[in-house]
Amino acid sequence: MGTTMIGLVKEKRAFGAVLKEVPVPECGPDEVLVRVKTTSICGTDLHIYQWDAWAEQTVVTPNVFGHEFAGVVEAVGSRVTNVKLGDRISAEGHIVCGVCKACRTGNAHVCPNTKSFGITAPGCFADYAVVKATNVIHNDPQLPFELACLQDPLGNAVQTVLSGDIVGKSVAVIGTGPIGLMAVAVAKACGAGTVMAVDVNAYRLGLARTMGADVTINSKETSMVQAIMEHTGGEGAEVVLEMSGHPDAIRGGFEAAAPAARVSLLGIPTREVSLDLSRHIIFKGIRVEGITGRRMYQTWYQLKGLLDRARIDLKPLISHTFTLDQYEEAFALAASGQCGKIVFHHDTDTQTTNKGELIHGQLELTAG
Repeated sequence: MGTTMIGLVKEKRAFGAVLKEVPVPECGPDEVLVRVKTTSICGTDLHIYQWDAWAEQTVVTPNVFGHEFAGVVEAVGSRVTNVKLGDRISAEGHIVCGVCKACRTGNAHVCPNTKSFGITAPGCFADYAVVKATNVIHNDPQLPFELACLQDPLGNAVQTVLSGDIVGKSVAVIGTGPIGLMAVAVAKACGAGTVMAVDVNAYRLGLARTMGADVTINSKETSMVQAIMEHTGGEGAEVVLEMSGHPDAIRGGFEAAAPAARVSLLGIPTREVSLDLSRHIIFKGIRVEGITGRRMYQTWYQLKGLLDRARIDLKPLISHTFTLDQYEEAFALAASGQCGKIVFHHDTDTQTTNKGELIHGQLELTAG
């Protein structure tokens, strides 16, 4: 291992990124150094790459970005006792203080002192990454690297789905980006009743059917609220999982929610959203859950139970794979929405599926 490595760097506070040689990060006494095997593109990474208003307010530059990864431990700090050389790991991306009231009352996922791996701290779109040993998530050696790197967003889906009772209930998943698609699979695995997936993207709705949605609703072609009402006998959805962040979709989700429903909000609006609180929340007795990240570390144990026992199958989500030097093509594809999950292979021995366009074609046939 040399002293430098190749990393994808958000160098300027503008559109794009640059692949360049950067120093290999130093491993502190409470940290581990990971040889990155696979990474995947998150919606957050797309915001960083395109440099929108959220990125301008949040992201530290220059910085290696990316936060969804799987790899192998190559060095451990002097005080580390829970990780050893050669372990296959991923990591929780919220770097928290551990001493504030939120951290000490089981709410570390909303620690006000959080630093975020790949956003405000160096990330994983590189040959190597450093993570806190306390944040390490051990992976089963049988779990392929390209699936292991999807666990961070899977955790978002698991927390959203399981923030309330789900068994036997009608569920509307609004927004079928990768996390919404994962939420469909998780809801089915956890015993939901009718699962309805809503989007304007026909390709993604096809993937939603592949992931187990009972009903798909193209809200560009039909009224989402009316369609949800029709599929629930006029009652509305008992659980609404809002994954899109679109103001109209958020309002529609509350409109389509049944009396005493649970509405879990994961999608992040780019502007303020007006709601009729009296009609949509108060008099309907709606329970609203704001969702961020993963509960540390309850959600990780839940998703491991689903993933390691094959209760859910994430393979259909991976529509394209690239190498890191193909990042421009990969981010353009992510921006188009004509994809599932995009995975970067950092070396050739991790690859267990075919390259991008062939997988893309297979998924289109599956989605029908």
